[in-house]
Amino acid sequence: MARRSRRKHSGAFKAKVAVEAIQGVKTVPDIARKHEVHPSQVNAWKKQAMEGLPTVFETEAHDDNEKLVAELYEQIGRLQVELRWLKKKSGVVD
Repeated sequence: MARRSRRKHSGAFKAKVAVEAIQGVKTVPDIARKHEVHPSQVNAWKKQAMEGLPTVFETEAHDDNEKLVAELYEQIGRLQVELRWLKKKSGVVD
């Protein structure tokens, strides 16, 4: 009996399968058969999608990320200025 090698599915594929399962138009076994995956995998992707949906609509996390990125760029700028000054004072040339 030939063993099937483990397949890796893209996030887009998983999302597509999960949305079909969430819609409930077809049964999970039908969806699994159509996409050639195990029904338990369809249920796992559906559960993962349902748990992740609330965070998609939260803007606070996005705002926090933007603030963090701005702070990090500011710190990078300060460090670059400090590095140039130290190189100049020590006589090291780029």
